[in-house]
Amino acid sequence: MIDASINKNIERIKLKLKTIPESPGVYQHLDETGKVIYVGKARNLQRRVRQYFERYDDKTAKIRMLVRNIHDFRVTVVATEVDALLLENNLIKRYQPRYNSLLKDDKTYPYLCITHEEYPRLLYTRNRQTHGEYFGPYPNQRILRELMDIIDKLFSYRKCNHMQKRPCMKHQIGLCKAPCAGLQSRQDYMDNIANIRRILKGDFDDIVQELTRQMLSLADELRFEEAEIIKRRIRLLKDYQGRSTVVNTSIRDVDVYSILSDEKYAYVNMMRIKNGSIIYSFSNEVKKQLDETDEEILSTVIPTLHERTQSTAREAVVPLRVTDLPDDYLQQTIPTRGDRLQLLELSLRNVKAYQIQCKHQRALVNPDEADPARKQQHLLERIQKSLNLPMLPMHIECFDNSNIQGAYPVAAMVRFTGGKPNRKEYRRYNIKTVEGPDDYASMAEVIYRRYKRLSDEGQPLPQLLLVDGGRGQMEVARQVIQDQLQLEIPIAGLAKDDRHHTSELLYGFPPQVVGLKPTDPLFHLLEQIQNEVHRFAITFHKEKRSRGTFRTQLTDIPGIGEKTARDLLLKFGSIKEVKLQTESDLARIIGPAKAHLVTQYFKEL
Repeated sequence: MIDASINKNIERIKLKLKTIPESPGVYQHLDETGKVIYVGKARNLQRRVRQYFERYDDKTAKIRMLVRNIHDFRVTVVATEVDALLLENNLIKRYQPRYNSLLKDDKTYPYLCITHEEYPRLLYTRNRQTHGEYFGPYPNQRILRELMDIIDKLFSYRKCNHMQKRPCMKHQIGLCKAPCAGLQSRQDYMDNIANIRRILKGDFDDIVQELTRQMLSLADELRFEEAEIIKRRIRLLKDYQGRSTVVNTSIRDVDVYSILSDEKYAYVNMMRIKNGSIIYSFSNEVKKQLDETDEEILSTVIPTLHERTQSTAREAVVPLRVTDLPDDYLQQTIPTRGDRLQLLELSLRNVKAYQIQCKHQRALVNPDEADPARKQQHLLERIQKSLNLPMLPMHIECFDNSNIQGAYPVAAMVRFTGGKPNRKEYRRYNIKTVEGPDDYASMAEVIYRRYKRLSDEGQPLPQLLLVDGGRGQMEVARQVIQDQLQLEIPIAGLAKDDRHHTSELLYGFPPQVVGLKPTDPLFHLLEQIQNEVHRFAITFHKEKRSRGTFRTQLTDIPGIGEKTARDLLLKFGSIKEVKLQTESDLARIIGPAKAHLVTQYFKEL
């Protein structure tokens, strides 16, 4: 569990965690202003919410940032996992939380809307302000206008903004039956609207069958001219349906989803299959907020698109199983052959084309976004200019220490080459000359060992040394590099605030603050280096602790085991301090019998 250095509200949060039920539901994380910054669903609320505040060092940088900003949380218990899924979807739409991955704003895509009026209209719109039933969004305007043209030829409906008292020009040219003047009954008008709705939902076969019955009935009654009108409508519908990609007609009502991801974005395609035809295809972009996996993104995107497109499908063809998507909400199919596999491959081709399109658009707006190497080069040039370095810092090295009250002291170094981690050059160090928790001395030892070896072997030195710490650590590094080793390596420090957050970049002697905003990409790069060396040091420290037994001079004392030795070191910090304690002081920690063994042992040395 994290401590107050990471989140100052942790004690209150710990108490609240104990009250969360082990039930399915939705949780909301709030910042200090009360704003919702993340919404999630869970099968077990207590277990899921607790995970955010445990194993902090194993989490990604973005999740650690979320955890630091959680001031409070609230939970809503629901009856089933499906209810949790739907509630999460609604809350994300309502609050647009900062740390949730969201579909790119689709306000640029057009919709078709059947208005909620006494005599509804069919509107083409790019926003959802009108009160009505929406269909879309349609990414391809050509298909949408073609669909509207088919509907206009098949069914008459009013297109005027206000109902007039007498027929207008549209009635005279046959585009409207003038319900405003009572020349068309409301029942007949609403039947037309119902058929339009069915077309927009892709129910072509049902409408064709119904129109065929009407045509035959009119023919039986010898009303051949009216039957011919119905026949032309049927031909129009079949022609339009024939232009859709036709698959196996046994596939009646299915949604197909595919996804591609890169470091920052995910791209999702959805295809609607109705009665053997592809009636709808839509691709969208998702900006990752917490380094989400494809499965996590699909668990949010699928319900959103399912609702937004008013899909009636109960089956989803997907490239991977989404465990957070209950089977009683959508039955998932991961095809390995047949028509469904072909549909999935077609969806994947669509999403690949969309990914290329998005990257090309970003490249036109921001060339650095499309060329990561160019972006990193630009950041390195900014570092050189900001710190007035003699050379471009192609190689940046950073050190960090890790120990528990002096036990298992280790250090780590990471090297970034060209602004990217160079893991082959990472180094681990066991502290050999320092006793107890002395970060300054540990830092001095590993810096000396590192650069003494590079200097002796004639290997190239880094163009910048980053010290994980403030002015004190920088001065230690300066004394080793300049005074002892007589080397010229620029030294900068990354200082943290009282909440253990990276707060400022220091450079020069005496050190001066280099003005960088926390939102600056350059600040993000330096913070990434600091987080990486911290992660690497912590990982090494954990591995060392897990190997073998805890062994110090204390465990060499007959009758003193690992637990007693650890208790003494955690209390007093080092063996040197343990030696200075009286027997009564030790007895308060480990009891009189063991205290006597320890004091006698050191007296006899």
